[in-house]
Amino acid sequence: MTRQAVSTSGAPAAIGPYSQGIAVDGLVFCSGQVGLDPATGELVDGGVEAQVDRALRNLSAVLDAAGLTMADVVKTTLFLADIGDFAAVNAVYARHMPDPPPARSTFAVGALPKGALVEVDAIARRAG
Repeated sequence: MTRQAVSTSGAPAAIGPYSQGIAVDGLVFCSGQVGLDPATGELVDGGVEAQVDRALRNLSAVLDAAGLTMADVVKTTLFLADIGDFAAVNAVYARHMPDPPPARSTFAVGALPKGALVEVDAIARRAG
């Protein structure tokens, strides 16, 4: 088993000792993405909708760096600072995911890094 780091400037740099993604045995494990603007390192304005949109675009950039797209995602996990945002997050999430959407888990959590309202991670599989 050889692990290979996946990295891109199209998503925020890691804010801790982790990789944006790790490719191993045909799978790519993407670290959680929050709504940080990769250029500024700051959370985007506009509330939970803007943050989940940015988080998913960050995730897409990591997948692109690995030669993958959202169509290759088989599992996501969403972490919400407020479960009351579930419907709003779903509306944005649905615009980013192809049919059929990946399997998913969603959790309400006490807090997220940098005060984010949402975080999204993913596992994707290379075709073939």
